Amino acid sequence: MRHKVLLPALGAAVLLAGACSGNTDAQAGKGACVHVVDENTGRTGSACLPLAPDSTRVDRATPHFAHPTRITNLTHPTTEVAQTIYGGQESGKPFRTEVTLLPGIKTITWGDRSIRAVTSQYVAFSAGRVAEVALDWYAQADDGSVWYLGEDVSNYAGGVVADTEGTWQAGHDDAPGAMIMPAHPRKGDVYRTENLPGVVFEQVTVKAVGQTVDGPYGRINGAMTVHELHMDGTTEDKIFAPGYGEFSTGSADGDLEAVSLAVPTDAKQAPVPARLLALDKAVRAAHAGPTPATVRAARALWDAYRASDAVPALLVRQMERDLDAWQKSPQDRAAALRVEQNTTDLRLRYEPVQTVDRARLGMWARQLGIDAAVGDKGAVAGDVTGLELVRQRHDTPESAAFSADLKTARDAADRKDAAAAGRIAQQLIEDVAALR
Repeated sequence: MRHKVLLPALGAAVLLAGACSGNTDAQAGKGACVHVVDENTGRTGSACLPLAPDSTRVDRATPHFAHPTRITNLTHPTTEVAQTIYGGQESGKPFRTEVTLLPGIKTITWGDRSIRAVTSQYVAFSAGRVAEVALDWYAQADDGSVWYLGEDVSNYAGGVVADTEGTWQAGHDDAPGAMIMPAHPRKGDVYRTENLPGVVFEQVTVKAVGQTVDGPYGRINGAMTVHELHMDGTTEDKIFAPGYGEFSTGSADGDLEAVSLAVPTDAKQAPVPARLLALDKAVRAAHAGPTPATVRAARALWDAYRASDAVPALLVRQMERDLDAWQKSPQDRAAALRVEQNTTDLRLRYEPVQTVDRARLGMWARQLGIDAAVGDKGAVAGDVTGLELVRQRHDTPESAAFSADLKTARDAADRKDAAAAGRIAQQLIEDVAALR
């Protein structure tokens, strides 16, 4: 997950002063300085980060990658988890993340080696709207450690890409790959999950292993807590857990990003409960036609479903928060979107990711029409991005009509023509309904 100090790669070398000038991993031995970088200004200060001595680091050996695309590391099981949903809040706003394993393999050249890596799609939403997208590349070394080989980042503002700060790739601009999880983490282990000082940098120290934490549907054994040092000198603790990987950051009374549920870890081999289907139908109806009556109906069906089935505690808190906001103002488009996102997430326990993602396509198509109707050009652009991101997750054939209409919607959004985007929204809804 994100929340890191990120600086433009251009001119990164000159951001490092004194002992850090031209600093590389080979030079960053005992006593070397990685300067603190101010998060707000991007300026490099004179203070050095309190780095651990090299003797404690477990990421110094050269990794070998014979079979890198099957990642089975217990606390970073990248290819064992199809999709993970995170929830919480950040800076006082509802925060939600979808992390999805993408099809296909990316080959990354690091030094004299070509490494096959898997791609994980990270999509963060602030108050329901797209805030950040990243494609993260991972490979498992022969010893079982997992290596982070870069990320392609897009940071959004007002529905459009504001910058791509934080983008890096192993082998480019002297960037090395970075260990993101040891094979067998032990208390006191130190490693750098990003290691390009002046652009991206993060040092991790393992605080505890063999822990038990409360998961979405019960207790989880074998979790670990790490302490992260960021490039601006701030620190935070994170929990990793088997079956999930990164599990939680922050606390319930402050900024929080924690697992709501993941599949197949939390999947249940059973039909979708009738009350969840009824809730889903009511929420979709209220999303398309929000009135006090339709929102009350959705709330009543949520209460009925919650009483009949196990619902992760974090999703309960989110749904209660978002339904309260929606009942207070039925025309609150952001609250309506968040309620449908929450409801769709609940279906993941019972349905394949591809089926749930089709529902998300329908949700974004409806939202496109809603936002276009009020002339919200930024939201329209974000809605089209939502459609494109869900489409990216699956390599199965789709209808030619959907592809053509999505392109038309993108063209309209890029021209800031909300009316044209609104005209194509209903067609997209019909296209999605026809998908198999």
